[in-house]
Amino acid sequence: MTRLVTFADGTTVPALGQGTWEMGDDPAWRDEEQQALARGIDLGLTLIDTAELYGDGRSERLVGEVIAGRRDEVFLVSKVRPDNASEMKMMLACEKSLERLGTDRLDLYLLHWEGHVPLEETVEAFRELVDEGMIARWGVSNLDLRAMERLMEIEGGEDCAVNQLLYNLGSRGVEFDLLPWMQARDMPMMAYSPLGRGELLEQPLIRDIANRHSADPAQVALAAVLRHDGVIAIPKAGSVEHVEANADALEIQFDLEDIERLDAAFPPPTRETPLDII
Repeated sequence: MTRLVTFADGTTVPALGQGTWEMGDDPAWRDEEQQALARGIDLGLTLIDTAELYGDGRSERLVGEVIAGRRDEVFLVSKVRPDNASEMKMMLACEKSLERLGTDRLDLYLLHWEGHVPLEETVEAFRELVDEGMIARWGVSNLDLRAMERLMEIEGGEDCAVNQLLYNLGSRGVEFDLLPWMQARDMPMMAYSPLGRGELLEQPLIRDIANRHSADPAQVALAAVLRHDGVIAIPKAGSVEHVEANADALEIQFDLEDIERLDAAFPPPTRETPLDII
């Protein structure tokens, strides 16, 4: 099954992509990680998310090796560190990312989180990269609603394509205000750590629902994130078996009883809460 999410500019991407946090760090796992990413592309998980911060560039190099000869099949996302988000530094940071990735362009370039560089300057730096053809579009990560509202007041801020956020069954705070705000603007949310850090998979309820659907707990947790409109999930998979299991999560269709039980165990927010960040 293929499920698509549409950006405000009309570009479509798969709702299920591939994350690469902590990939490329251990040479012993490199071949298996490369095989997993390649298999994910074969399965239609063609959005790949990485960052210059991940392994000090090792993740980007790993991705670059995998997409060599397949660049046009992939929607490639990377992120710039906040201390590189100035007009003076961003172009060089982007050039280095492109070199590690073995490509001449990014489909999406994100501010990893807001730092000391004013957003006005970061937006201008992004616009210069778009003009140079180095990136097709830009977005942000780990910005809460107030920060997003500030961004929209900046000239060019309305061009922000996406906000990447921590989102899973155990971290649903964005559903109260930020996610609806983004949905109203046709701005997709990229969900990182959609499975949590493993704690969700031990929950008896998730295991029970998994049994009902002849699935595994990770697939249920992932399907719970993917059921929302405008959400792109980017789980990491370190093996071919794992990425194939992630792809099968798209087949899960919850019934009303499933949703009610999940909401009872992992209640949706009823008030504004601070943004969760890893």
